[in-house]
Amino acid sequence: MRTKIYPLVLFTLAPLLAGVADFNGRWNLTVQGEPRARAWWLEVENAGSAQMRGKFVGAPGGAVDVIPVMRIEGDELVWEFERVYRRNPQVDDPQDKAKGVYRAKIVKGDLAGSFAVAGRPGPGLTFTGKRAPKLDDKDDGSWQAGKPVELFNGKDLKGWSPRVAGRPLAWYVKDGAMHNEAGATDIVSEAKFMNFKLHIEYRVAIKSNSGIGLRGRYEIQIYGDQGRPPSSHGNGALYSRITPAVNATLPPEQWQTFDITLIGRTLTVVLNGKTLIDRQEVEGLTAIATDPNEGQPGPIILQGDHGPVEFRKIVVTPLVKRGKAS
Repeated sequence: MRTKIYPLVLFTLAPLLAGVADFNGRWNLTVQGEPRARAWWLEVENAGSAQMRGKFVGAPGGAVDVIPVMRIEGDELVWEFERVYRRNPQVDDPQDKAKGVYRAKIVKGDLAGSFAVAGRPGPGLTFTGKRAPKLDDKDDGSWQAGKPVELFNGKDLKGWSPRVAGRPLAWYVKDGAMHNEAGATDIVSEAKFMNFKLHIEYRVAIKSNSGIGLRGRYEIQIYGDQGRPPSSHGNGALYSRITPAVNATLPPEQWQTFDITLIGRTLTVVLNGKTLIDRQEVEGLTAIATDPNEGQPGPIILQGDHGPVEFRKIVVTPLVKRGKAS
């Protein structure tokens, strides 16, 4: 009997272990009914072992958060946060924490999952996940400039739309610059780009907060933080992911200039002539993400819902491999 049992045990365990390991990796999540049209991001390592750990970008937070509770239940990956899940910011207590529970299964190589707040009625949210693609393009000197594209004509908001469908634009043009109204939505360019250089000029009030979304996925933070130490949430950071080498922020009454290069996952950020990020890897989405399809071109996003900001010259120069037509 023993010689018959052992092969059966090995046979039944092998698919289970393989299935658990399939959760490992980086995932881009599309959320059905997400109120701010945000995409989420998940990273899982060592699934099913005592060393299992993960990171998450998604509601309601904005940072790259280390997942404090993660486990396997049958064929499901489960992770949890104790957070303030506020349904109505005008009424709910900002200190009233609850347990958010996220569940996902592997279905035909993708993730299919759900999110709900423990103890609250309602169906919560559902999401699907695709593995984050490998992007082979590198900032290796083999690229040349194509034809520059002006995204702002200095007169009106042609070529821009609200990030959330049905929301009012709530931006206007005055004295040749784009301005956001209080509580404005983020706006998204109609034009999409893959590998490019971006030149953008902006002005921001002290402690005011905005951002620039690259490919509709990766936020370069804008913050009025002159004189403060560099941080992953500070001016010029790849939000919550890469801390600038220096803080090159000018006083709030002055116009400032970003020159940003994005090739594949290789990012360079220059602020007011000083290099903050030098050809570093973008690991994945940030909280501004509205387009999870990392292998495809995406739009430029201008964040408008955090504080007053002005933008003027916005020029994207596509980059092409040397010897190829632009």
